[in-house]
Amino acid sequence: MKTTQQVLASFDSAGAQLALLTAIDPQFVLVFASPAWFGDSRFYPLLRTAFPQAHLLGCSTAGEICTHGILDRGCVVTAVHLDQARVEVFADQVTDIDDSTAAGSRLAAKLARADPAAVLLFAPGVNINGTALVDGLAAGLKPGVRIMGGLAGDDAAFRETFTLTDEGVSTRAVVAAALPAGLTVGTGSFGGWKPFGPARKVTRCEGSILYELDGEPALEVYKRYLGEYAKDLPASGLLFPFEMLDAGHRQEGLIRTILGVDEAAGSLALAGAIIPDGYLRLMRASTDALVEGANAAAVASCTGLPPSAVPGLAILVSCVGRKLVMGGRTEEEVETVGEIMGAGTQLAGFYSYGEISPFSVTTDCKLHNQTMTISYLREDI
Repeated sequence: MKTTQQVLASFDSAGAQLALLTAIDPQFVLVFASPAWFGDSRFYPLLRTAFPQAHLLGCSTAGEICTHGILDRGCVVTAVHLDQARVEVFADQVTDIDDSTAAGSRLAAKLARADPAAVLLFAPGVNINGTALVDGLAAGLKPGVRIMGGLAGDDAAFRETFTLTDEGVSTRAVVAAALPAGLTVGTGSFGGWKPFGPARKVTRCEGSILYELDGEPALEVYKRYLGEYAKDLPASGLLFPFEMLDAGHRQEGLIRTILGVDEAAGSLALAGAIIPDGYLRLMRASTDALVEGANAAAVASCTGLPPSAVPGLAILVSCVGRKLVMGGRTEEEVETVGEIMGAGTQLAGFYSYGEISPFSVTTDCKLHNQTMTISYLREDI
């Protein structure tokens, strides 16, 4: 396995930079970039001209991650050559939020033909139910197939995101790579957020829309807890996500970010499905705790893998909410991952509107919010 990476400086110099990546004859190319790159009609032709035979996949971001750190409104292109394993890439369209489960099922039917051992998935970050998408995909695949990846971003505007497929750039495409058994795959996910305040009973919700907590309009309850931060909603909602608990107050290991508010309905739009008879509890975090969470995710992604001198590729998908909390110290969570993975490991990834990964102790895949997730790929020959 060989990997090489370029951070594109501009369209004027992009052709020459992309040409440097062709030296390893890549079978697939990962592209994570700001919406400005994807929204430019020159972008896809530029990529396809540089890589006429390689699979293309990726998405727009709320910040890009590369081997050397973090970018804002940049473009990171990572080329991957596999010596023996072969990766196949498939895509489908999710028309709207109600089509999320069906889109996952349709994509699973395509992926099943390749009999994947794991799936790398990128999907739109707005007007989608990421939980339903993952559930529909998982239901159509063999048990134990790990699903990892994330939902696209758009620099925290939450208006329009983009995904990249072999056919071009789209605002509604869901793209997935079928990873074969010949690849060594490790995954890790961890948050670092801490709960505060009492758990509140979900008394009315529909999918990912939360209407009532303890019989009160959810938005009113949420604003009381936020205090002065309430005036900055919905943006400040990224700083105070919910922890989900089941009907017995047991932790589900899932966090839900607030993506929008409806003043008229008194409701909150969360970035994933809510347990209808469960409880929600507010969370907050310090930068130190989030960096520790990234460290834990990196350790988990390598735990149990056979030792090897072969360098690998670590795909990092971290929530935009973490970036907002850490501010100028955001680089630290990527630096700690790099230290754990080792100097030979290539890092690529982005800040997202939802992270897709198995739980750390199982292969059961879920949509996460406010986590650092790491998918580690290596080809042992």
